[in-house]
Amino acid sequence: MQRTDDTPEARDALDGEASQDRSHSELDLDQFLPYRLNRLAERTSEAMFARYGERFAINVAEWRLLAWLSRGVPMTAREISLRTHMDKVRVSRAVKSLESRELILRRPSEQDQRAQLLVLTAEGEAMLAELIPEARRFEDELLGAVNARQYRDLLLTMQTLERQLDQLLGSD
Repeated sequence: MQRTDDTPEARDALDGEASQDRSHSELDLDQFLPYRLNRLAERTSEAMFARYGERFAINVAEWRLLAWLSRGVPMTAREISLRTHMDKVRVSRAVKSLESRELILRRPSEQDQRAQLLVLTAEGEAMLAELIPEARRFEDELLGAVNARQYRDLLLTMQTLERQLDQLLGSD
């Protein structure tokens, strides 16, 4: 017969007590969600750019900017900064680099003459015509490790966490 303090529930309760005791003095980063999410994102970006960053001569910030513009909607640098959660300086550098390579151009906004809208050039669209299929192949290979249900659950969990962050931060 199994002792009551040796059941899975009892072990979980003891583990919870132990983690509460040490919660103020140590942190196991391998079990800390913010760290794990950041590490996964960084490793994913590194793996993607190991594949095609050099070939297309772009960095992560430039890729994100191009990806947003690939939707065909002109955007300001500020809008891209907000959507990508990249700071203004990083976005500004990406804009300058892509503009100097004639992959994007700026044009004045009709609604706000102070604002500059960013749009893809024909060269930018041509690059994305090659780059996006490669990025999708990479995503398919990465997702080869999970089944459709796991992928759906992952996306739902991410949406839930994003909504929770919005509430914690007081965002819309």
